[in-house]
Amino acid sequence: MATKWGICSAGKISHDFTVALKTLPAGEHQVVAVAARQLEHAEEFAKKHNISRAYGSYEELARDPDIDVVYIGVINPYHLSTCQLFMNAKKNVLCEKPLAMNSKEVKEILTSAKRNEVFFMEAVWTRFFPASVEIKRLLAQGEVGEVKMVRSEFGAPLKDVPRSVQKELGGGAMLDIGVYCLQFICMVYNGEKPECIQATGVLHETGVDETVVVTLKFSRNRLAVFTCSSGIQLPNDAIIVGTKGSITIPTHMWCPTSLVVNGKETQYPVPEPHLPLNFLNSTGMRYEAEEVRQCLLKGLKESAVVSHADSLLLAEVEDEIRRQVGVVYSQDCQ
Repeated sequence: MATKWGICSAGKISHDFTVALKTLPAGEHQVVAVAARQLEHAEEFAKKHNISRAYGSYEELARDPDIDVVYIGVINPYHLSTCQLFMNAKKNVLCEKPLAMNSKEVKEILTSAKRNEVFFMEAVWTRFFPASVEIKRLLAQGEVGEVKMVRSEFGAPLKDVPRSVQKELGGGAMLDIGVYCLQFICMVYNGEKPECIQATGVLHETGVDETVVVTLKFSRNRLAVFTCSSGIQLPNDAIIVGTKGSITIPTHMWCPTSLVVNGKETQYPVPEPHLPLNFLNSTGMRYEAEEVRQCLLKGLKESAVVSHADSLLLAEVEDEIRRQVGVVYSQDCQ
């Protein structure tokens, strides 16, 4: 039986996710409906992706009895209300990152998932890439000894994405792209909470963070540092340094297709898309989609790879970073 998907929002990321699903067997993944705030947008999306049903409201999608799981690709400030809408309709949910605007909202989402007894996962797609799976395997095997230092960075001028600097639309480098650096560090350190968080940054004139540098200290004197920026281009690599060697993601650490392990490089390509993509390596979203399917087949309510605890940890660290840098959203004052 195919896992039947509903797509919530007809934006760029939803397009790429739907393209990624097409790289998986049709007998296992099927998109049966799409919803947008305006019916014509949903109909246009449905036509492009050959989807049989288009809805002009999210509520209609929530009422569709044929859907196993909903992919939520709306913008950040609407994650909480949209997740709750579908969960209250007893729908399983895969929601784009960052999961919510702060840890308070994340707790509300997780509580809603448990109350409604549905599967829920934050779409931290990076963790499901074959390269990421290999990193976890190498670390578990002690390939680089005890990890002492992790560094990651993601910086790109987002001038073409006006939303990225608009506070009311959930803009800011930390939530938008810094989450990739932070989740990588948390993955390497197995979801451990940092003992110390030190952050400094530069704010955009709109009041959101433009560039942030964060140092994290973990138990046993293990460190991590990351930089994220929506204003400048960075090399966008990541490195894990241990007592016996190192693992490097040479470029685009958020959607990795190669690793250098103790000097030796290996490629981990993602499938080619059948339609043009909006974002780099987006067919890699197939791996998180397959994880959702496997969890549903096993009757699980969360994934061990991006657990509810993982999502809460990310949000709590993000809250503290924003507090130190001086970024306050309206959701923080409610």
